[in-house]
Amino acid sequence: MDIGLAKHLKLNQLRLISVIAEHGQLGIAADEMAMTQPAASRMLSEIEQTIGTRLFIRHAKGMEPTLVGQAVARRAHNLLVELRDLAREVGELKEGGGGTTAIGAVTGAAVGFVIPAIQQLRAIAPKAEIDINVDTSDILVRDLIAGHNDFVLARIPKQYDANEFEIYPARTESVTLVVRKDHPLANLDKVRVKDLAHFEWVMQSHRAPIREAVEAAFMEERAELPLSITNSTSLLALIAILVSSNAIAPMAREVSDLLVGHKVKADLKTLKLDRKIVMSPYYLLQMRGRQLSPLANQLKRLVLAELEQKPIKSEAYRVG
Repeated sequence: MDIGLAKHLKLNQLRLISVIAEHGQLGIAADEMAMTQPAASRMLSEIEQTIGTRLFIRHAKGMEPTLVGQAVARRAHNLLVELRDLAREVGELKEGGGGTTAIGAVTGAAVGFVIPAIQQLRAIAPKAEIDINVDTSDILVRDLIAGHNDFVLARIPKQYDANEFEIYPARTESVTLVVRKDHPLANLDKVRVKDLAHFEWVMQSHRAPIREAVEAAFMEERAELPLSITNSTSLLALIAILVSSNAIAPMAREVSDLLVGHKVKADLKTLKLDRKIVMSPYYLLQMRGRQLSPLANQLKRLVLAELEQKPIKSEAYRVG
């Protein structure tokens, strides 16, 4: 590749490379670029001539990037995200606004650390527009790579290379088991895992870290796994089921503390389990080489400060 390559590639060409790599189909890329497929094919040929090598291998199911294609597509995507963020930041400065930022987090991290940090940020940037995206780590990291999140508090899914990210240690999530106040087990001083199998459960689907942590606890205690399970990612649906039945729901400790504590006072209790259940750790993740806006950087500093200030409770077990 010639050192002057950057002078010859245009933004539309970089966008085409990024979109082809994302979809693996020239036709879809052409539609997204609002151009015909022959025009997209000609543009790709021009790019490959400029670079001096093939960027994609064409096969029956679509197009697969070569090693050079992967490198160019990654750089193109990052550059386009940076330019989009630059345009947004310039517009905000011209309008005299407070800026925008988007942060993603798993549930416990959102309740325990992100929301307190945002409340502090509001004191110094009252006009800021802040998006909080609470979801699974798979979706959070996918959206981080796509540029929809500035940074996330999440686990690193197995399909991603950790070298893509700047990684800051965060926390493990302690799991509590939540029931309605009148549940048959609610007032017991000690509840064993073996006592729980015959109750209805409400929790996330298979492969969710909290589900895996609970199932691992059952297996470690050689207890029968629950058979009556309602799968739901909706906290509202989960609470509705809990207050109207004898169901049990696993929650991150930060979430159960909020619901059961004096601020919300939901008609719920946490079981006094005779063992601890802890999920695998999550991290603060930022794309390596991607610059944050001043507002996003300030929020990141506040989140890290929250993580440092709040003590880590001792955990007896780590599963998931």
